[in-house]
Amino acid sequence: MIDRASPWQTATVVGIRPETHHAKSYRLRPARPTRHRAGQHYVVRLTAEDGYSASRSYSVASAPDDSGEFELTVERLDEGEVSTFLHDELLVGDEIEVRGPIGGFFVWDADSPALLIGGGSGIVPLMAMLRLARTAGRSDLVRLVVSARTPEDLYYGDELVGPETTLVFTRSARPDSVRAVGRLNAEDLATALRPDATVYICGSDPFCNAAGDLCVQLGVPTERIRVERFGPSG
Repeated sequence: MIDRASPWQTATVVGIRPETHHAKSYRLRPARPTRHRAGQHYVVRLTAEDGYSASRSYSVASAPDDSGEFELTVERLDEGEVSTFLHDELLVGDEIEVRGPIGGFFVWDADSPALLIGGGSGIVPLMAMLRLARTAGRSDLVRLVVSARTPEDLYYGDELVGPETTLVFTRSARPDSVRAVGRLNAEDLATALRPDATVYICGSDPFCNAAGDLCVQLGVPTERIRVERFGPSG
């Protein structure tokens, strides 16, 4: 739900970085900076000369900081009105319209234990949480389990190393992977789950349903499971 109190504003593109063959991260500097919380999102709006507009919501991937800047990671969808423009036309120095930050339920402030479970592009808001934990010196509080089809489909691969992270590949894995290829299972989560952790799940409907069921099987109370479902956002 869009926060009606958050007005539209312009944001300048200050950086563009490829994440995979079909996803890019855009670093934006808004005209009126507001410190976001890990897990929040922004709405991006494009308006044509004839007045037609299209808008899409994208999660913030960067950790909160005092710079006022933030990063959105966007997957290019061939039929997407917004994502194709961002991928094919947007350049550093350009301005776009944004609204946010938005959201208060699916947020984490590095002040309590958390298990983060992401599928595909669902890792984006969870990456903001992992980055926050690291910059705040609270990596002990967070564990991230991320599922991707292949290593080539994995967002932020260079950062997903260390004791906080578990990688699950469903179709093909890295040569040095210890875990066999296959879908997310209870064992993947059990080794990362603390009894007092709040669980944050983000991904497609089928992924969220499966991950949520696994958490319930492991004894996580439903009130400690927070879910953000991603659909195509072109």
